[in-house]
Amino acid sequence: TQARPNDSRIFPTGALLRKLSIDEMPQFLNVLMGDMSVVGPRPHMLEHDVLFSIECRQYPLRQSVRPGVTGLAQIRGHRGPIDNASDIEHRVISDIEYCENWSFSLDLNIIAQTFLHVFSFHPKSC
Repeated sequence: TQARPNDSRIFPTGALLRKLSIDEMPQFLNVLMGDMSVVGPRPHMLEHDVLFSIECRQYPLRQSVRPGVTGLAQIRGHRGPIDNASDIEHRVISDIEYCENWSFSLDLNIIAQTFLHVFSFHPKSC
């Protein structure tokens, strides 16, 4: 079960780490190993890949590039738990747009916006 806001399993320190996205830092080891990129579609759990592929026909297209720590969907606020079909649809649309329009300047823009989102403390901040 994915964590949700006010989830009783989350300790206050963990909530702060999550809010500041510090819990994402270990993923940079995956970037250093070459398994992930800094920018790209966020990976999902394998069982979610199967479910989302059934729900959204275009879902597998987002897997044409290396997964990333942050991405276009995240800076647009399409992150966190998937509650309905439109949640995954919005995420997939952004991910495919990223795949089709990739550029170094787009990556730099996404990284800059990610930093702004991290410190905005918006409920769906990156």
